[in-house]
Amino acid sequence: MDPAALAALLLLGGIALFLVIGAPVSVAVGLSSLAAMFVILGTEDGVLTSAQQIFRGINSFPLLAIPFFVLAGVIMNNGGIALRLINAAKVMVGRAPGSLAQTNVAANALFGAVSGSGVAAAAAVGPTMAPLQAKERYDRSFAAATNIASAPSGMLIPPSNLMIVYSLVSGTSIAALFVAGYLPGILWAVVCMVIVHLHARTRPELKMTDRLTVGQALKVLLDAVPSLLLIVVVIGGILAGVFTPTEASCIAVLYALALSFLYRAVTVRQLPGILMDATRTTAVVMFLIGVSTIMGFVLSLARIPAMVSEAMFGLTTNPVALLLLIAVVLLVIGCFMDPTPAVLIFTPIFLPIVESFGIHPVHFGLMIVFALSIGTITPPVGPILFVGAKVANLGIEDVIRRLLPFFAALVVVLVVVIFTPGLSLWLPTLLGLV
Repeated sequence: MDPAALAALLLLGGIALFLVIGAPVSVAVGLSSLAAMFVILGTEDGVLTSAQQIFRGINSFPLLAIPFFVLAGVIMNNGGIALRLINAAKVMVGRAPGSLAQTNVAANALFGAVSGSGVAAAAAVGPTMAPLQAKERYDRSFAAATNIASAPSGMLIPPSNLMIVYSLVSGTSIAALFVAGYLPGILWAVVCMVIVHLHARTRPELKMTDRLTVGQALKVLLDAVPSLLLIVVVIGGILAGVFTPTEASCIAVLYALALSFLYRAVTVRQLPGILMDATRTTAVVMFLIGVSTIMGFVLSLARIPAMVSEAMFGLTTNPVALLLLIAVVLLVIGCFMDPTPAVLIFTPIFLPIVESFGIHPVHFGLMIVFALSIGTITPPVGPILFVGAKVANLGIEDVIRRLLPFFAALVVVLVVVIFTPGLSLWLPTLLGLV
């Protein structure tokens, strides 16, 4: 057998086999890539080249933004910021039908935007909202489904760690990707609110929250302003050229830490635990990026992207059909793989195909992040699905049925995002970033 074909078989078959037996994704990618490298370059050169590729993959200044944004998110999750954002969301949507569920959606979008993590949003907002919703006779499974479905909106609204990873793989501007995420991310939250509204119309007992006086509402909003200013400081500083995205991540850590100390929600004694939590998450992501660089090298040597492209063009040359086929593949992948490794693995395969049709890499970045974000709420792997069910003290089977309307609506929105490039490119174009 041709060495390139054998390497491709070892790589793809090895990853599939390791995942089936339950091995971590990083181990599956690393060992399979190493085996394929041995076939192409031999044992000695394979080991040396693999080590070089790991170093090259993580030796990146823009990549330093990930550990700092992760740390900022952990600090926020412990720093009393979630409650203030929930109260602000309640002021904004509290008079809508099903107001507590609407508040859950808005709070997830706000907290996800400042923390950059959908899992953190579901874990922080869900436990706060669940008792309030139970008191107002909300169906527990619907309340949990609302929390789960709306949490990934923060993965699109910047700052987003997943977009930093896509930027690393594709060479796309991080600033352009951050700005491009606003409209799709807001649209995600709005669609969830529409589903909640339709549900509330069939449940008249789901009353609105008590009306606040103007003074009370202003007090709540002013209390949340310092937390919301984090987004303005980070994104505004990047767009104004005051600092790079990496420097912005350091500013985010300092700002979140100062705010948490100001709120007296974090003490010096808690800092070692916070740093350890952030270190664990960062280590997993960085190791995955390192071994995925080996995989990318093997993919190139084995001509796998070219073979996939030829196979897809063999099925159809219609750009609409090909984009829909890629979307279906991404949705299926998202059911079985976390978004970060999926972006690292499939961006080099699909990006050349979509670029051949004139699709802008920023637009494709939003397409792939949106599709894989849907995967975070779908079984069997969906991390946000598991976290959201756990904080609600429910089983996965209890919330799946309630998630179906959200899932269907979000798939429709994905199609809209794919075939409406303006949703992704209008703001970056307006600001001269693309």
